[in-house]
Amino acid sequence: MTEAEGDELEIRRVVQRWVLWRDAGDWQRFATVWHDDGFMMATWFQGPASDFVRVSREGFERGDRAIAQTKMKISQRATVDDVLCDIVCTGRFYDFFERRARRWAIVLRQPIYEKDRLDPVDPDASLALDPELLGRFPEGYRHLAYAQTQIGYNVKRDMPGLTGPEVSFLYERGARWLAGGDHGDPLVTTPPR
Repeated sequence: MTEAEGDELEIRRVVQRWVLWRDAGDWQRFATVWHDDGFMMATWFQGPASDFVRVSREGFERGDRAIAQTKMKISQRATVDDVLCDIVCTGRFYDFFERRARRWAIVLRQPIYEKDRLDPVDPDASLALDPELLGRFPEGYRHLAYAQTQIGYNVKRDMPGLTGPEVSFLYERGARWLAGGDHGDPLVTTPPR
């Protein structure tokens, strides 16, 4: 083996060990891939290697966390006031993720309801919604909630929408989660007063 090939092999080993030992939580060996004056640059961290080893260990011990947002669409067919209707609601899932025992999984999935609509399947059908009942629900999912109430569901009335205090509260909870805090009581979707 030439000197250049030996150097390449050694460099490759350091890179592979960096990943393996960090992901395995082998902090003593992970520290050996750095020189004493080593420095780490990443989107979430910039600083000395020794500090990077420490924050990596802290994150590993509390479990790695993430927030994911995914577009969603709910389509439901239901009879509303004796008229067969299609209800469409669009929004996002706001998911609290955590890696535990080397496996990512959802800790909390919270929909954000952006807008919805309700249409009779038969375009000639006449439908007059009860304005008092419709007005009980937030704008982002009021037609979906109206229809679900008609088929017997007790619908939660303070879920996050596109704007408002509920979605702001959700984003605050997400920031606390990413900082290592608790996501809070999932059933509490309205900020405390």
